[in-house]
Amino acid sequence: MDPKFTLRLARSPEDIMAAQRLRYRVFVEELGGHGAMVDDANRLEKDRFDAHFEHLILIDEALQADPLDRVVGVYRLLNAQGAAAAGQFYSEDEYDLGALKSSGRKLLELGRSCLHPDYRGGSAMFVLWSGLAEYILENEIEILFGVASFHGADSQEFAEALSLLHHRHLAPGPLRVRARQRPFQPMDLIPEAEIDRRRAMRAVPALIKAYLRLGGYVGEGAFVDHAFNTTDVCLILDVARMNEKQKTIYTKGIGS
Repeated sequence: MDPKFTLRLARSPEDIMAAQRLRYRVFVEELGGHGAMVDDANRLEKDRFDAHFEHLILIDEALQADPLDRVVGVYRLLNAQGAAAAGQFYSEDEYDLGALKSSGRKLLELGRSCLHPDYRGGSAMFVLWSGLAEYILENEIEILFGVASFHGADSQEFAEALSLLHHRHLAPGPLRVRARQRPFQPMDLIPEAEIDRRRAMRAVPALIKAYLRLGGYVGEGAFVDHAFNTTDVCLILDVARMNEKQKTIYTKGIGS
């Protein structure tokens, strides 16, 4: 049966629980992560930030399933007002965001992006991104940022890919965030001349590659998250930097 998608912001506790159910499916069951507030009994991946984020949810109305299992895509969105209420941006536990916060530009943090495995490689991500693009335009967002992950907590496993990101896509000084972790985990693990660029790019997760195609940068240093079994990088996208072709792809071509 073909999917019948509805895309909207969550508007009830049940919507939030459905988003958390999908996150559990992906981040806990599939990727082996966990956290202090994960509810294994009800299969919900949640944290203290959920009350402050907006949740963009993609629902497949064609699914004959419990409403909690009909959300097949999720994005969490946190603006400066939400961060003030939460006491911080989510990624401030991993990165010093001073450069972004002092930029005077309108920020939006993206997080917990995930798709149900059955919907990867099709139109679902395009539909989700089209909704995100509309949100960005409507709210006049200038800088997008958030952490994205390599699956696994051994940064040496991703040394070539991390090095390529550092050498070719490092954020300029005014936007360059830096990993807080002690000891600091550098990303320039291999000299640029020794990198097989094609092989390295194949190792970069699809979400990170998508932001790079839109002109995105990475922060300085990676953060090894042992609880979630990931190696995280911070992505930064200056909306003004996207050229007209990229804007067309992002706002019209996706989902069309």
